[in-house]
Amino acid sequence: MPTWARNSSLLRLESVDAFYGDLQALFEVSFEVRDKEILALVGANAAGKTTTLRVISGLVAPRRGQVLFNGDDLGRVPAHRRTDFGIVQVPEGRRLFPFMTVMENLLLGAHPERARAERNQSLEYVHALFPVLAERRAQLAGSLSGGEQQMCAIGRALMAKPRLLMLDEPTLGLAPVLVGKIFETVRTINADGVTVLLVEQNVRQALTLAHRACVLESGRLVLAGPARDLLGDERLKRAYLGM
Repeated sequence: MPTWARNSSLLRLESVDAFYGDLQALFEVSFEVRDKEILALVGANAAGKTTTLRVISGLVAPRRGQVLFNGDDLGRVPAHRRTDFGIVQVPEGRRLFPFMTVMENLLLGAHPERARAERNQSLEYVHALFPVLAERRAQLAGSLSGGEQQMCAIGRALMAKPRLLMLDEPTLGLAPVLVGKIFETVRTINADGVTVLLVEQNVRQALTLAHRACVLESGRLVLAGPARDLLGDERLKRAYLGM
């Protein structure tokens, strides 16, 4: 029996190298995301976190190594097909359609075939998580506040019925009160059965939220383990927690 089956891995990266032209961004990166957990991927700017998400999404093809999802090799699965597998990303900067309404943005998320039949139920779920989106359903997405736009971006992703929800810097630029709201929402989404891969600038809060964590430095995986254990790691304290 393969390793991923024994430990219920949903996603597995095996010795992934990734490049932008001649510039290598990832060096033999290997880690797993277990089914129904929150895994935090942390590190400094340009550490390779977003590149890792792009590899998983299919936007960057690894030059070497494999990406396995539920045991299936994604090497020949194009980016637009990966949502059919349940791999959904909320990109940094939200990337909403600003001149479309909140409702139109949300409904676009239900494009994958696996999500269409449950569109109404998913919309109810999103509105329960973010009541403000129901109140502003007819408002142009570009006119929302930063926090409301982030809620809309997460809501759109949830409309796709993700098995793996990847969040790239979801609290970047938000007021502290909204940061707490986003983290609590991520906890709720995970408790409802969605696996989460979280890239987050706020290392302390990410490690407090996550079950496990991986630390990237200059494209290399340098630390991995239970998130609360990493909170006590002296190297991580010095590098990221200012201690």
